[in-house]
Amino acid sequence: MTGSDHFLWWRGPRRDRPRDARWTEIGEESFQEKERRITGRHHLPGPVPDWAEDLFRIARAAFIADKYVRRTGVRDRWTRRISLAVPVTEHERWQSAAVRTHLTALLQILTGDLWNVDFRPLTGHQVEDAIVFPDDPCASEVALFSGGLDSLSWAATRSRADDRRPLLLVMFREIGLLRLQQRVYEAVERLDGQRPVLLLPMSQTPAGDGSGLRLETSSRTRGLLYAAGAIRAATAHGVGTVHIPENGQLALNPPLTPARSAACSTRSVHPRTLGSLNALVTAVVDAGSAVRVVNPLAQLTKGEVCKAGRDAGLTPSDLESTLSCGKPPARRSGGPPIANCGVCFPCLVRRSGLLHANGTDGTRYEASPWAAELPLDRGVDWRALQRWLLGRYSLTDVLTDTPLPPGTDPAVAFDLIRRGREELARLIQIEKAADAA
Repeated sequence: MTGSDHFLWWRGPRRDRPRDARWTEIGEESFQEKERRITGRHHLPGPVPDWAEDLFRIARAAFIADKYVRRTGVRDRWTRRISLAVPVTEHERWQSAAVRTHLTALLQILTGDLWNVDFRPLTGHQVEDAIVFPDDPCASEVALFSGGLDSLSWAATRSRADDRRPLLLVMFREIGLLRLQQRVYEAVERLDGQRPVLLLPMSQTPAGDGSGLRLETSSRTRGLLYAAGAIRAATAHGVGTVHIPENGQLALNPPLTPARSAACSTRSVHPRTLGSLNALVTAVVDAGSAVRVVNPLAQLTKGEVCKAGRDAGLTPSDLESTLSCGKPPARRSGGPPIANCGVCFPCLVRRSGLLHANGTDGTRYEASPWAAELPLDRGVDWRALQRWLLGRYSLTDVLTDTPLPPGTDPAVAFDLIRRGREELARLIQIEKAADAA
């Protein structure tokens, strides 16, 4: 890529040096956690293949680049030009034109940026092997577990499956919210199903870049990092599918305003994103060895996911204890110890889902979107949602945002969004009742 503005070089184990002074060096020290927390302390029943370690390293490098290159420093305050250099063990595989095309397309879908990724051989293969315990049982199913409504509902449902082999839940720690995540996991354990459930905790928190400035606030590559971590675990367990549970309503995430189109809204579990990730893995891996990533809740609204959780034995209190917020108050400096703000778009979808499934929502929120004293800037999502619900939404709108992958029926996606709009419209009735009161 000519004329790139930002060059980041992930160091190999022998600290190979960048080509010239344009490159900013990044690596293991770019994370707050010790490297052993990721590669050495997790009990895995088998080895991790080189391609999966490579994918995880690439995802980590892209995540750090995403955080270190700030959007405020570019002309349109969004679109960055990033060149990334990463060492890989399977160098010839990653050098193929198909792999490079799929990877850059995936990163562009996620972030809206222009990426160029260069690969070089990983000299002196020093990747620390995970501690392998061959006698530990191998899971038959792997799923990401965030502590949110969707992942809890899916974990509860699959924990009741007629399968004596374990369900493995891969959880990335959220800063300031680990206790909440653990409590949500305990809700799955309390169901006391016949199937064993294993938890694999992981953690990847970016450290500062030395400038003293705040890191980039958007984090569009985080979903890729989580998916790559789950894929890595799945390979060690011999599992061919990784489940990323996200209600189809938010997976599609239709923009409420033109300013939120494409990567301006999160697309980490969008069907096109998952299609690109699967195409990338297929291009890298030998036939028959690939791990496929799927969204098992792609056809369900938030309310339908909440109902599925209730059917699996979860209580309203279990569902209300989860995390949905895009910017949790507990993670904010000086913020209250509350998980959900109540006014961001994910929180609004959460409210509608719980009302649909339970009739009420007893979640403790930081604020109410229809409160008269709510600051103007904090009511942006609620006002945008009202306008979107009162406007017309058609099949054309489904097709003109992030394109669906080939073979996807747009009519099914449109019907899903229609059902989600019906759930969300209930919030307008609640606001009218609050105004009347």
